Amino acid sequence: MNRLQSSLLLTACLVAPLAHAAEFVVKDIRVDGLQRISAGTVFNYLPVHAGQKVRQEDFPELIRALFRTGFFTDVSLERDGDVLVVNVVERPSIAEVKISGNKDIGTEDLQKSLKTVGLAEGRVFDRALLDKVEQELNRQYYARGKYAVRIDTQVRNLERNRVAINIDISEGIAARIKQINIVGAKSFKEGELLDLMQSSTGGWFSLLTKDDQYSKQKLAGDLEALRSFYMDAGYLRFNVDSTQVSITPDKKDIYITININEGERYTVRDVQLSGQTLVPMDQLKALLKLKAGDTFSRSALNESTKAITDRLGDDGFAFANVNAVPEIDDVKHTVAINLVVDPGRRVYVRRINFKGNVKTQDDVLRREMRQAEGSWFSTRDVNRSKERLERLTFVQDATIETPAVAGTTDQVDINYSITERPAGSLSLGVGYGQDAGVLLNASVSQQNFMGTGNQLAFQFNNSQVNTIYSLSFTNPYFTPDGVSAGFRGNYTETDATEANLANYLTNEFSLMATFGFPLNETDTINVGAGVSGVKIKTNGSETPQEIYDYIDQYGDKHVGPKLELSWARDTRNRAIFADSGSYNRVSFDLMAGSDDSWYKLGYRHSTYLPLTKSLTLLEHFEFGYGDGFGNTDTLPFYENFYAGGLRTVRGYKTNTLGPEWSNGDPKGGALKTAGGVEILFPAPFVKDAKSVRLSTFFDIGQVYSDVNDFDASELRYSAGLSMQWLTPLGPLVLSVAQPINKKSGDKSEPFQFTFGVPF
Repeated sequence: MNRLQSSLLLTACLVAPLAHAAEFVVKDIRVDGLQRISAGTVFNYLPVHAGQKVRQEDFPELIRALFRTGFFTDVSLERDGDVLVVNVVERPSIAEVKISGNKDIGTEDLQKSLKTVGLAEGRVFDRALLDKVEQELNRQYYARGKYAVRIDTQVRNLERNRVAINIDISEGIAARIKQINIVGAKSFKEGELLDLMQSSTGGWFSLLTKDDQYSKQKLAGDLEALRSFYMDAGYLRFNVDSTQVSITPDKKDIYITININEGERYTVRDVQLSGQTLVPMDQLKALLKLKAGDTFSRSALNESTKAITDRLGDDGFAFANVNAVPEIDDVKHTVAINLVVDPGRRVYVRRINFKGNVKTQDDVLRREMRQAEGSWFSTRDVNRSKERLERLTFVQDATIETPAVAGTTDQVDINYSITERPAGSLSLGVGYGQDAGVLLNASVSQQNFMGTGNQLAFQFNNSQVNTIYSLSFTNPYFTPDGVSAGFRGNYTETDATEANLANYLTNEFSLMATFGFPLNETDTINVGAGVSGVKIKTNGSETPQEIYDYIDQYGDKHVGPKLELSWARDTRNRAIFADSGSYNRVSFDLMAGSDDSWYKLGYRHSTYLPLTKSLTLLEHFEFGYGDGFGNTDTLPFYENFYAGGLRTVRGYKTNTLGPEWSNGDPKGGALKTAGGVEILFPAPFVKDAKSVRLSTFFDIGQVYSDVNDFDASELRYSAGLSMQWLTPLGPLVLSVAQPINKKSGDKSEPFQFTFGVPF
């Protein structure tokens, strides 16, 4: 018999002799036994108040009302004259919940899950909750394939009617998939279908990818992948009839059987547009990805409806809807599709709001907007604004919400939720050379100085190669229309020997004013002007004779005006970890001096082509050429281009490819060509795909003394695996590469990396 039944029985026994007693007016209510709960809370739930009439035969219902709150383990009522006395025994409160033993699921995630069943700090404790807790935790772990999980809960009483709950979890190992069978596949081989699934019986990398561990959610995703594959191949009636998942008695192995019905392949008979199209019909038809005679494809149909919706959105119809109504002929296996267009109402943008920008000022984000407040909503401008936000180096991600304005029918707000990334960095470059040993350098930069979007950088480098002091500042919005302005000053002492070059030293300085002029959304012209100088130092007999000859002819000091011009077109979707778009840059540098005049031309290109949702093809190319003019016959040797290393041809030692001095030291050259292709993909063992990216690559490149010396047979190739990782301690770039056509005298370096620390 529970406490409620006992209380009611006792009340009935007390009330029975007085069942016909007169009712009384409650002049006051007294609550005894309270510890944490206020008397006001009891009064709120009690169906009687002071001044009301009550009969003792009403007591059982009053007791039930208080028991239903869940706050009490015992409740009784009695009359003291005209005072109603409520006696209660409170349930204990939960002072703390400790979870131990969990590795696969984070403590915070488990606590959120337990909160849904009522177990959380500050809540009232009910022992019946413990069964719900065990069921919820089992559900969480079963969904991850951990059927051997064991849950042990302990309750410890504390002072002031509180309890501490300890939950110890023994996760066990995840059940492994031993076999997957697809029954009913006729048009495609079973192996081809299995390749579409994330679930797998395992392979060499399963220890990292965990693709052989069973997960209910993962299997559901696999079934949808099968469905999408068949739907895109024309099998309109495809269906997964059933799925059987069996587990061995020891709960270690899983066997999966998927029964499918392919149906027939359907052809598109006709595609029609109806409803309120508003936009000229020829424009909408040009957006269709399906036409009569095509094999039906669900993804092509979805792309068509989205393209039409976006086109209507460009004219202010933010809530346009396109409903595809199919007419299926199961005899001829054809389908006619009627796209019913409902544009909805045309809306204005009332306000554009930002949230999540803790460090960045609103104005810095607002100046990237292409959608204006008070104008018609435009899907194109809203999305373009999102792209511009994500191309800021200090913005990791931006999401969009377009809530309707309450009380209006033609207005919306646009809310951008910003996820910031560290904009400042204390960068450390770390490398290992077979000859130079460990190399270190450091720099401090801030791409979002004081939240203004201005860029400030200071570099001090005291490695074996360089001693560098540099300071730069750029205001990307020097004028409201996006003209940038800044300055750059630097002083560099370089020991060419430690950079794998010849034995000489240079002291260089420059002071430049820079300006950037946007031509449109993607194109910018940059101009830099200032002064630059260099002093060359030799090292006796270890310096190549050619350098002495250059100094004899042109001198060892050169100072003069310098001009930098460049044009850039950037259509990448983001500045860091781009996966679509391209980047092109053409540059021209000119140094004018009475005895040392030269110029350089450069071109850089990269294109990101999405292959699948997770695979991206990157192809990149770089070209550089320089020469002297006036009294200078050739490009000065200290301005030569170099190849080999992380930024050109990986697997070859940094700066060692190409021509050599007479003593065999790398010389560099006036002509550089380098490029390659990469397949970019997320790391299979990391959940946050936005912080880690892997690639397989093929590099090609070389430097030559002059254009006339170009020889394709001298190009060097390499291939390997690279990783880019934005670690909590900073960006890490690592490559493992194998030279493909290494020749005598080439210096290889298969393992190369750099590392940085953001703040």
